[in-house]
Amino acid sequence: MKIAIGSDAKGFEMKQDLIAYFQSLGYPVRDVTPEPDLDFVDAAVRVSKAVRDQRADRGIIIDEYGIGSFMAANKHKGIICAHVCNEHSAEMTRRHNNANILAIGSGMVGKTLARKISRVFVEQEYDGGRHQIRVDMLNRQC
Repeated sequence: MKIAIGSDAKGFEMKQDLIAYFQSLGYPVRDVTPEPDLDFVDAAVRVSKAVRDQRADRGIIIDEYGIGSFMAANKHKGIICAHVCNEHSAEMTRRHNNANILAIGSGMVGKTLARKISRVFVEQEYDGGRHQIRVDMLNRQC
């Protein structure tokens, strides 16, 4: 499971923490925004392209509130990005929506919760079945 991760300036510190966390768990992590001063749109584009081009299996984008990155990522064909603030939502968006990118707000959740949300998102599998109808509908939107 390869993870692409990126952030804007407000999410940079949390991004660095998540990179170290996932590396400690043995996940290969690709930091697509090594610059500390990017805009959230640039970060979302880079993570979305990494996932779309199959250079990563999952993506994580961090900005101050998460919603800007969420909106920017969902403009890309093949991307289903979810903005979540709790572990249950992270689990369900993977299980039912097959989301491939997670948007987190560094001003909304703390480091410990961000780790938990991200790990659930990365490790959770897609249920498929009856949910595929909606996933197909989402993918036809772009």
